[in-house]
Amino acid sequence: QVQVVESGGGKVQPGGSLRLSCAASGMIFGIYTMGWYRQAPGKQRELVAAIIHSGSTNYADSVKGRFTISRDNAKNTAYLQMNSLKPEDTAVYFCNADIWVVGDTKTTRYWGQGTQVTVSS
Repeated sequence: QVQVVESGGGKVQPGGSLRLSCAASGMIFGIYTMGWYRQAPGKQRELVAAIIHSGSTNYADSVKGRFTISRDNAKNTAYLQMNSLKPEDTAVYFCNADIWVVGDTKTTRYWGQGTQVTVSS
């Protein structure tokens, strides 16, 4: 069984910073892509940032220059450093990972349960 668990959400004032973590565990052979998505009330889930195994990254235009995604392959963990936070960054942040489970012939996408980020004064 594989699990993906996010942590690090909370409430912060505009201009502040938060660091989210996403840890995958279980019978993992390898992880290809790890990504962060967010969903605000009444809006569709959107991609925030993604990183592949080699370290190449992709960001939504709205977070470029403010957010940084990274990963530690030895720990099967991804991070999202969020700086200069704005009220419009308020959302539930979800992590996903494309995981090669031991014994499988292809990757499967797993999602975490989400962590709330609130940016408000």
